[in-house]
Amino acid sequence: MESKMQIEGVEERTMKKSRSTVSAAVCCTGYWRRVSPWAAFPWVLAPWAVLLWVLALCAALFSLHAQGHGDVTPQAVNTDGLDKIDGWVEENPYRGNELAVEIGTSAYAQNCARCHGLEAISGGITPDLRALNDDFEWSSTAESDEWYIRRVRHGATIQGRVYMPPFEGILSQEAMWAIRAYLDTRHLEE
Repeated sequence: MESKMQIEGVEERTMKKSRSTVSAAVCCTGYWRRVSPWAAFPWVLAPWAVLLWVLALCAALFSLHAQGHGDVTPQAVNTDGLDKIDGWVEENPYRGNELAVEIGTSAYAQNCARCHGLEAISGGITPDLRALNDDFEWSSTAESDEWYIRRVRHGATIQGRVYMPPFEGILSQEAMWAIRAYLDTRHLEE
């Protein structure tokens, strides 16, 4: 015994076979000859669909982590060859020191470029550190040095959100000033 029913362009045939009902659907074009046995239960997902949902959820969660800063573990900076600094100073003692610029270039690339951009060219979200050398922004280099060392040492937290982590205790003062010596070589282009 066979019954036919037309539902929104799909012909469904139900056949009696050994005390059970087997459903099969035939598309009006004849392309689909058999539909998954789960088609009769649209509220239940097939095992492969559950697996796809789990994989998609894992990929989404992983991508949220990847869209952040990534691996921002501070990297060690070798400051061998630079004069040691006793106590915190507020003005760059390495200004114009070629070795400090070389060390600062590497240290910037390893610790700062992720947020502040390669060669200190910001993408717009974080401060463009080339502005530290802008005469229209600062009244003196001592003022920009003071702002720089305070920000690097203590970081920036605004309304409870950390915009820049503090680097005091992570980077040495020599490393911080070597980075500043590198930034002295970067200028805003006109």
